[in-house]
Amino acid sequence: MMKPPVPTSPANLSPAHPTPLNARQPFTRADALTARISDAMLRTKAYQRIFHGIYVCSSVHPTPRVRAQAALCAVGTGAYASHQTAAQLWAIPVPLDGRVHVTAPPGEGRNRRRGVVTHRPSTPVATATRVNDGIVMSTPEQVFCDLATTGSNLVDLVVAGDAILSRKLASRSSLEAAVRRMPSAGIAVARRALTFLREGVDSPMESRLRMLLLLAGLPEPQVNVIVRSTDGSWLRRFDLCYCNSRVIVEYDGRQHADDPGQWESDIYRREQLERMGYRIVIVTATGIYREPGRTLDRVAEALKLAGSELPRRRKVEWQQYFPGQS
Repeated sequence: MMKPPVPTSPANLSPAHPTPLNARQPFTRADALTARISDAMLRTKAYQRIFHGIYVCSSVHPTPRVRAQAALCAVGTGAYASHQTAAQLWAIPVPLDGRVHVTAPPGEGRNRRRGVVTHRPSTPVATATRVNDGIVMSTPEQVFCDLATTGSNLVDLVVAGDAILSRKLASRSSLEAAVRRMPSAGIAVARRALTFLREGVDSPMESRLRMLLLLAGLPEPQVNVIVRSTDGSWLRRFDLCYCNSRVIVEYDGRQHADDPGQWESDIYRREQLERMGYRIVIVTATGIYREPGRTLDRVAEALKLAGSELPRRRKVEWQQYFPGQS
């Protein structure tokens, strides 16, 4: 039985192949047949199918980048990675739906492959795209706009926007300019999200925690405040701080729970802060996803004890984005 060829680069192809084929990059069935790789060979363990009619060498791990390349290979000329897929490739935190999102010009037919979603461009390609890691994809600014256009909610959009600013993928002014170019769909939520974006945010959970407080009508805390000891030395930087009230709200992902030294250091620093008159509210993922109401009560109580005046009635909009669990 003939052993299926697995070409890895044009330089080491067998003379039997009249057309070079780099099987470590996604290729179509038509490309394979031209390179004399039959359907029977494609069904062997030498190759893996990424999407219908799109293959790659079996030794290549199907990373998000490879899947994006495969989808672009399927859609055709002029297409580019967009929406959630471009966000993932830029390392912008967004909820993923397991599919690859691409945008193709009107002249290209819509792709019908399972696992690939094809969008139509709302902005000229020259403005909307950039080459990143060898792939043409939506700019971070366009990602922000596309997410709004396709229904991302306010909190998810703020999480993405905070990350864009924090990682310096775009500036606030360039995001604002991109939103001004948006079509009507999604522009209202995009404009509102812009008002909540803050620079210097360290994590998506910090963004979510801040939005929980704001949508409930609590005062806005400062982001990433450095607290210094009485002698002026750097003590610690905290996610969120009400400086005038000396109330610190800190998200704790328990990343140090398995590091006793770091854990003890955190305890000692918190004790020192308490001696300096700070109240510290530690919030975990449970306090955001399962018990958001309790988190709001804890923060409000700390602010009241510090002498802050709060609204008599709590806004209810937070419940739309943080339903919690009963």
